[in-house]
Amino acid sequence: MPYLVVERGTRQRGGVSDARRWVLAGQVQGVGFRPFVFRLARHHGLTGWVQNQRGQVEILAQGAAAALEAFARGLLEEAPPLARPRLVLSEPAAPCGSDGFEIRPSDATSESRIHVPPDYFTCDQCLAELADPEDRRYRYPFINCTQCGPRYTLIARLPYDRPNTAMAGFPLCPECAREYGDPLDRRFHAEPVACPACGPRLSFGVAGQAPMANTTATLAACVEALRAGRVVAVKGVGGYHLLCDARADAPVARLRAAKPRPHKPLAVMYPLAGADGLGAAQVDLDLRPEEADLLASPMRPIVLAARRPGGHLSPLIAPGLTEVGAMLPYSPLHHLLLGDFGGPLVATSANVSGEPVLTEAEEVERRLGRVADAFLHHDRPILRPADDPVFRAMGGRMRPLRLGRGCAPLEIEWPFRLAAPILAVGAHLKNTIALGWDDRVVVSPHIGDMGTPRSLAVFEQVAADLQALYGVRAETLVCDAHPGYTTARWAARQGLPLTRVYHHHAHASALAGEHGGAGPWLVFTWDGVGYGEDGTLWGGEALLGRPGAWRRAGSLRLFRLPGGERAAREPWRSAAAICWETGAPWPAAPAGTGPLREAWRRGLNTPTTSAVGRLFDAVAALAGVTVEASFEGQGPMYLEALAEDSGASGPELPVARDGGLWRIDWGPLVPWLTRGHLAPEEVASGFHEGLARALVAQALAIRQEARFERVGLCGGVFQNRRLTEQAAALLTAEGFAVHLPSALPANDAAISFGQLVEHAARSAARP
Repeated sequence: MPYLVVERGTRQRGGVSDARRWVLAGQVQGVGFRPFVFRLARHHGLTGWVQNQRGQVEILAQGAAAALEAFARGLLEEAPPLARPRLVLSEPAAPCGSDGFEIRPSDATSESRIHVPPDYFTCDQCLAELADPEDRRYRYPFINCTQCGPRYTLIARLPYDRPNTAMAGFPLCPECAREYGDPLDRRFHAEPVACPACGPRLSFGVAGQAPMANTTATLAACVEALRAGRVVAVKGVGGYHLLCDARADAPVARLRAAKPRPHKPLAVMYPLAGADGLGAAQVDLDLRPEEADLLASPMRPIVLAARRPGGHLSPLIAPGLTEVGAMLPYSPLHHLLLGDFGGPLVATSANVSGEPVLTEAEEVERRLGRVADAFLHHDRPILRPADDPVFRAMGGRMRPLRLGRGCAPLEIEWPFRLAAPILAVGAHLKNTIALGWDDRVVVSPHIGDMGTPRSLAVFEQVAADLQALYGVRAETLVCDAHPGYTTARWAARQGLPLTRVYHHHAHASALAGEHGGAGPWLVFTWDGVGYGEDGTLWGGEALLGRPGAWRRAGSLRLFRLPGGERAAREPWRSAAAICWETGAPWPAAPAGTGPLREAWRRGLNTPTTSAVGRLFDAVAALAGVTVEASFEGQGPMYLEALAEDSGASGPELPVARDGGLWRIDWGPLVPWLTRGHLAPEEVASGFHEGLARALVAQALAIRQEARFERVGLCGGVFQNRRLTEQAAALLTAEGFAVHLPSALPANDAAISFGQLVEHAARSAARP
């Protein structure tokens, strides 16, 4: 909403009047920055104005020189907690003749320098009001202010004014309008501001019963349903969660059976407790300091943390694993539900089979009606989905496994200017998209796996929304080289210039682009499978060079996957493959594999791969850990959880020349695994240790022939903390400078950014 606020008669301090102009960029929209500037100018007795100009803020202030100097320091040092201002310009200016300080209407015609804020948690001041029986917003589930509340999922277009948000349909009551218009109120132009009289409302329904709409009654009914062991679908900030009691086996088992999600770990949300808010979580979890800090941070992500012996969580939360994905409430509705329930709740995304999280009441009831026993809806629209982000401690710091609500859209510094806007459409699994223009790159929140019509629809919406929000229209597209990917086929239909980037080149370029520097690099890109330059399925590569000029210097011994893509969910196929390749017997092989072996022998539907992810699957199956997988990465995750610091060693995996490559030979694993004398824990520990040593041996062999300065570890395999930290320690001991992804996940969520980096590097190299 365009607005004009003027404070008249502000007296200047110090006599002589100077004037100065500033332009600030960065995170200065949706965080109360202009009201902050107004109050700061008032404090220093300055006159002038502040104006939003589509993502940048321009300020002209006049007054005593000392006051202007203090004001300038305060713009950066005293900015609101959620603001991240960056000074673009500071210069003398002609006095404006104003006798007060004003917030001028937003200028939507100025050149775009927009920064779209993510969704924020509920601040301490709003929580205090939420719990205060004397406050008019007492227990109101949509309380917020300039320092908290939804943003990305709420903004329809910029500038960030109320008519441009999902709150446009909720006219302000007189009391909210007064707060909204008072520069000294912390809700001054808090665009989502609302109260029980004028804002969004809850409704609660159980199958076969009429829904109730009284907020107090709906909350009580929802908590009663949870205490009765029911599964409730609850609409949050970026989509719906499926909630149930995390301490009781029966509701968790019913949720797993109905979704169906038999083994994949479920996230748990804990109520705030204790001075730091972590008291309830610490009953069940052994939190590292960095995990505790991030868990309680404004981002409020899911943090993977070790389960504490003697905790009260149902063992069905994360079967076979030693870690639990935990988070704290981030919306006022969550705070109310968790506080009233009095214990942890399962809070898993309400979606279907890797799709984006659901956001609409009708759709969630239609598609998840067999899963949820009841539904807690609200009428504030979610304009685009945003799933919860996930982080894990690795290599001494917290690293993302999934981007989402609270940390995305993610802006990444770009070392040069692009000639034209580019949209990179990412990978097939764990999809994100990246928009690049000028010297800026924005990576979207997690979208999901691109195997369903709804995933494609959300992908198209996010691609359109990012361009519309930032005022940028892509002139070039970048996609994966795999011709069958949904994203690649979509890109080919758009009629724009199209660049195809090999999957593992994108992985390597993402890491190099994040850490900067020209290289040369040696980047280990280990994952499941990705389409390689030679038409085989890569996944165990060591790439030498720099973005735009990668050369495969190392790989894994090849093997053929019987059944192709089915091997990802049936690890026994990978196990059978490495046994058949080496002629070793596998007495525990599933019955009836004879016809499959004959098809493998004849080369029917048996693509060749070098994927370390499939080797992990093979080891998990041969060790009897996971023969059939119900989710991607189940076998590798179980192996990591089983690995102990027992000192067990695996066989040495030789590194030898194979044409122009140094290959790691997994062959010695087969007799070691098939003799059947090792416990699964010994297999897991020895395999991790042996694979880490083989990686370092490969790096040393390549260093004998080529010069490179830095080593990178990326790809989904390096979400494995045990392998990653062992390999990094051994590499460092050999004098290598080791880099891991930090701002972006190691997995395919980084592919879109890597595609942009690779395309830009190639373009810069052209004459």
